[in-house]
Amino acid sequence: MGQGQTGVGAILGLLAALAGPAPAAEPTLEQKLAALAAAYPDTIERVDGNGLRMTDGGPPLVIDDGKAKSHAEKLATADIEDSLSQIYPLGGCAKPPADDFDPGRIRSEALLKRLYGGNAAAVRRDLVAVDWFGQRLQVTQRHGAAQALQAVAAELAQSPKLKRYLSPSAGTFNWRPIAGTATLSVHSFGAAIDVNTRSADYWRWTAKGKGGTRYRNRYPLEIVESFERHGFIWGGRWYHFDTMHFEYRPELIAIGRLAGANACAP
Repeated sequence: MGQGQTGVGAILGLLAALAGPAPAAEPTLEQKLAALAAAYPDTIERVDGNGLRMTDGGPPLVIDDGKAKSHAEKLATADIEDSLSQIYPLGGCAKPPADDFDPGRIRSEALLKRLYGGNAAAVRRDLVAVDWFGQRLQVTQRHGAAQALQAVAAELAQSPKLKRYLSPSAGTFNWRPIAGTATLSVHSFGAAIDVNTRSADYWRWTAKGKGGTRYRNRYPLEIVESFERHGFIWGGRWYHFDTMHFEYRPELIAIGRLAGANACAP
C-alpha cells in the first residue's frame, strides 16, 4: 500500500498544519485546490492555471468550466470548482441542513475516474479486504482509503455499544449510478461505505411536498466524528441526506478545518 500510505501521510500533515486559528473568510479557490492536491499527491501533479495536471500523463482536467449552474445541474455535471464550492462542517452535532446544502454530494465524476479508475475493472485492481467487525469488505487501497477505513474500525471497536449501528455493513464497492440519476456513486470507486441500515434515514424516504425533506438522524455522533478524523465525510450533513453513508473525501475534511466550519455553530 505504498501509494495509499503516501496519501494518508500527506493529508494528516496538511490537517495538522491547518489546526491553528481559522481564517476570517471562506478559503479561496486557490487554497481549496492546494488541499485537493495535498490529499492525492500520487495522482495530482499540480494546479496549472485552469487545469489540474495528473501524474498519469493524460490531459489536464478543467477546474472551472465557466458555466453558471443550478444546484441540480451541479449535481449532474459538476466540474472541480463546483465540487469544492460548499464547505463541509465538522463536529459532534447534527441538525437539518439548509436547502440544497450538500457539501461533498456535488462531485466531479471526471476527477474521481482519474483518482480511482475509469471503469469497474480498473477499480477492482486496487481493491483490498478490510476487516469490518468480522466482515471482509472490498475497499480501494488508493490514496489510503482502505487504511483509513481500517483505522475507523479499530477506533470504533473500542466502544462495543456502537457495533449495532455499524455492522453488518450494507456495502462498499459497487459500480453503479446514484439512485434516480445517471451519475456514478462513490461506491463505484470503492471509496464509500454504508453502515447498518437499521438506523438509516434517506431523503427520498422522507420527502414531503415538492423538493422538501424531513431531516432525521439516529446514528450516534461519536461514529461520525471518528469517520471524519480519518478523512471521511458523512451523508447526514446533506440536505439530500443519507445517514448510513460515508465516503472518503480527505480534501473536504481539510477544507472544512481550514474554514473553521463547525457543525455545532448556531
